[in-house]
Amino acid sequence: MNTQTFQETSLSEIQNILQNQKKFFSQGKTIDYSFRLQQLKLLKHVIKAHETEILEALKSDLKKSEFEGYATEVGFTYEELNHAIIHLKSWMKPKTVWTPLTQFWAVSKIYPKPYGNSLIIAPWNYPFQLLFAPLIGAIAAGCTAVLKASELAPATSSIAKKLITQYFQPEYIALIEGGIETSQHLLEQKWDVIFFTGSTQVGKIVMQAAAKHLTPVILELGGKSPCIVDETAHLEFAARRIVWGKLVNAGQTCVAPDYLLVHESIKQPLVQKIIENIKKSYGNDPAQSPDYPRIINEKHFIRLTNYLKDGTVLYGGQHNIQTLYFAPTLLENVSPHSPVMQDEIFGPILPILTYQNLDEVIQFINERPKPLALYLYTNSTYNERKILNYTDSGGGCINDCLVHLAPQDLPFGGVGDSGIGNYHGKSSFQAFSHPRGILKKTNLFDIPIRYAPYLNKLKLLKFFMK
Repeated sequence: MNTQTFQETSLSEIQNILQNQKKFFSQGKTIDYSFRLQQLKLLKHVIKAHETEILEALKSDLKKSEFEGYATEVGFTYEELNHAIIHLKSWMKPKTVWTPLTQFWAVSKIYPKPYGNSLIIAPWNYPFQLLFAPLIGAIAAGCTAVLKASELAPATSSIAKKLITQYFQPEYIALIEGGIETSQHLLEQKWDVIFFTGSTQVGKIVMQAAAKHLTPVILELGGKSPCIVDETAHLEFAARRIVWGKLVNAGQTCVAPDYLLVHESIKQPLVQKIIENIKKSYGNDPAQSPDYPRIINEKHFIRLTNYLKDGTVLYGGQHNIQTLYFAPTLLENVSPHSPVMQDEIFGPILPILTYQNLDEVIQFINERPKPLALYLYTNSTYNERKILNYTDSGGGCINDCLVHLAPQDLPFGGVGDSGIGNYHGKSSFQAFSHPRGILKKTNLFDIPIRYAPYLNKLKLLKFFMK
């Protein structure tokens, strides 16, 4: 694993970059459709030209296979870019909305306006996708951007720095490397919008810093995403899809199934099929599989090993701190009050709890902070409606997991402790824009009812406004 450390970026350097970006934005170059389209196409060209290097960096940081690196990071970014390139013109068009009769004759329109100077802070688990997908929204909306790459994924940060520095003007888009001190310097500045992906704990710090300047934020956080499997589920499909969703990136995914809530009547057959599918995917010894990633660093590795004390290991549990390998692990006999059921696991450990009726599940979920995702495996329309009606989450899937991130027209984001705001597709454009409402009134005539004196005008006013 790459253990490179970064020098902190000085406060003066950050202030200089931001000042130059403020000047650049004030010149109005980012307002034009042609400029934004050109920059999106340039970003796509840049990624294609350095695709091999990007995939190698992801393998260095997280031991991601080429397939997984492309599917979850590079390919995902291409899809976001293609969608933005195709739809940008329509997103930018002012939208005419209804005008009340009291404002006759007038036209009301919503003009999407770029916030201005944006700060994008990316995490380490998907260090390429979660850096560049928000950037697509910033470019499409007409903002400038300062990117803060994660110091915990140094190889990916390095290639991202190379791409941004070589192909984009720093007064338009700049990438800054560094650790906690650099992040603190960045958050001290006055931005027009901040986009942060990371933990709920750090998200609160970001929001507190933004509040000092009344800066709007998009916070893509995490939480414990429940995975419910009822007695009507297709067990083979459920097991296969749960294994895939849980073990992509070795479980280091904000929307990974965090724990299973399984109807007690199907626990044993489901567990058996889960184990079978782990072996089909990664062999009897996943440590030897070229497709199984590693834990990001020793700190997170030790955190995961401590969770093994919170239940009985039903399958897996093997781990090696030298290689940062942590086996796919199933836990049973887990207390709802144990640390593994309080913290977001962010690793390949899957606690299994059982239930007898769906009301227990709803109560269990609703007693906890709202999760980023919720997954339900069922063939019962009644159960599906009940779960969707009486629980809440940022998003989710029925009979699958993770893949609700794929459709660009589905907004992705959290609710409550799991985040604020949405992005992907048009939602990314909207995240970096503010809807400017403008009413344009005719000069052909002027209706005098609104002007004083108001004697004998109330009856007519009520007619129009009732």
